[in-house]
Amino acid sequence: MDNFSDYIVYVDESGDHGLQSLDPHYPVFVLAFCIFHKCYYSETVVSELQKFKFRHFGHDLVILHEHEIRKENGDFTFFRNREHKQAFLDELTGIINTSQFILVSCVIEKARLTPQQAESENPYHLALGFCLESLYEFLAEERQEDRVTHVVVERRGRREDDELELEFRRLCDGHNRLNKAFNFDIRFADKKANSAGLQLADLVARPIGLHILRPEQNNRAFETLKQKFYCQGGRQNAGVGYEQWGLKRFPQKSEEPR
Repeated sequence: MDNFSDYIVYVDESGDHGLQSLDPHYPVFVLAFCIFHKCYYSETVVSELQKFKFRHFGHDLVILHEHEIRKENGDFTFFRNREHKQAFLDELTGIINTSQFILVSCVIEKARLTPQQAESENPYHLALGFCLESLYEFLAEERQEDRVTHVVVERRGRREDDELELEFRRLCDGHNRLNKAFNFDIRFADKKANSAGLQLADLVARPIGLHILRPEQNNRAFETLKQKFYCQGGRQNAGVGYEQWGLKRFPQKSEEPR
């Protein structure tokens, strides 16, 4: 019997999850969950990204990585000029805009953590808890919460992966703010895995962090993502009802460090 849910989740991060030192230019940690309906993902998203790669590179082996695109490293040294790069980014943003997925994210504002929080909390694990809770609420709305949903994350290192899996299992066993058991299964993917879902998750994470850091700054990518966030009151509220729902911030503004 098929006990798998209709959804698949791809996860990526932006920023350093450590607390030993703060990057003054990017003092946040962002975790992003991209939730796809499997049929749509396999039939449309994968195909669109492959066609995009064929158009620009002649093959589909390139892995779209936000940092390398931004820094023009690796496969992304081919831009002839600024206009060429902007056209590439505009086309990629268009694919993200038309792709149908639900976005759940948590931003940990590390500079605003209290000394006690900074000492006791792992930003990745903290963000993971918030995102898994929102994922459960979404799946419950879709009546999929009793079926197994796979959550795909990128490998970071043996020790980090073991710690993450332990925390993931702990949260799924009911040690979460909802006091619910989550029927989720974590899967680790190699950094070289050519996964369309992981690449999209990588592309959306940094614009979320930049929006939190500099909300007044023009951020076309985030304006596209606003319509994707899981939101209170259903999709009719897309783009407006997502704050502290599909996009969570920690600490909240009322939780300023003393």
